[in-house]
Amino acid sequence: MIYVDTSVVLAHLLAEDRQPPETMWSETLISSRLLEYEVWVRLHARGLGRSHGDLAREVLGRFAYLELAPLVLAPATESFAVPVRTLDALHLASIEFLRARSQAVLLATYDERLGRGAQRLGIPAYALGD
Repeated sequence: MIYVDTSVVLAHLLAEDRQPPETMWSETLISSRLLEYEVWVRLHARGLGRSHGDLAREVLGRFAYLELAPLVLAPATESFAVPVRTLDALHLASIEFLRARSQAVLLATYDERLGRGAQRLGIPAYALGD
């Protein structure tokens, strides 16, 4: 199972130089419901809600979502091994929720700070390539 954060979805939607491998999209993808909100906020902030809306809905429809529920996010109220930003803490808490239920999870992210936090927690990275 691959937990995908917002940086990867936006790279795909915005056709950035770095792109996740096409094979990733056929894997079991999961994320926090936070992903959906972050993607739409960033698209609208750039004035791209209309032009990228259909593709965003299609991409976001590929995910299973963990809801922003207290049980899922409880680890975010604890101290992490490294300082993390608020939204990163919510993503890491979601991954920890899955791992506490014996789910094998890889993290796909282009966000270096989130990646470092995950590494310190022993969360393996999904190889995105260059």
